[in-house]
Amino acid sequence: MALLIDSADITDIRRALGLGFVTGVTTNPSLIAKTGQPGMAVLQEILGLTSGPVFFQVTAGTAEGRAEQAREISRLAPQQIHVKIPATTENIALAAHLRKEGIQCALTAISSPAQAYLASLAGATYIAPYVNRLTHSLGDGVAVVRKCAAILLGSRTRILAASLKSVDEVVETLLAGAHDITIPLDLILSLGEHELSQKAIEEFAAAGQAAGPD
Repeated sequence: MALLIDSADITDIRRALGLGFVTGVTTNPSLIAKTGQPGMAVLQEILGLTSGPVFFQVTAGTAEGRAEQAREISRLAPQQIHVKIPATTENIALAAHLRKEGIQCALTAISSPAQAYLASLAGATYIAPYVNRLTHSLGDGVAVVRKCAAILLGSRTRILAASLKSVDEVVETLLAGAHDITIPLDLILSLGEHELSQKAIEEFAAAGQAAGPD
């Protein structure tokens, strides 16, 4: 199971990768827009920070435009970049054709097991369900992940769960069968903290002070 940072902020990405257990980066058009920089410039800077997987989304208004964007993006680092394509029948077909060209594709905004099934047939390297968003829209995003995991059993397509808002949601999503997760820096940092651990640390420190020097 891999943990990725969902960000286009270079400072946050550098800090997350420096932790040693974050192995890749996902971006999306909204995150890129917040940087105020051209998308390709941000992508190239991210590629300079990690040898792990990097996800970057196409945005053109036509399938032909998205295909050209995918080729341009992938050429920067074909073994490292996974081109994000929002899940529709047209885009899943596009992913199938791009895979034949050796371009790694991740179908994003996956909202149903049926889409996961087609994505697998298309040879997508990843599907990315937006868990919290699905919970708000359908009632139980984790259940969607669970059904996708059942559909993909034995497939090479991995589930990269996104839109996770709490530690509990991360855990439940992993238990439901997500292979990997991508979350912002603040949630990454929260995963390693617990009030009982902090209490134990304080107790150890108090005991050490009471015992005095050796």
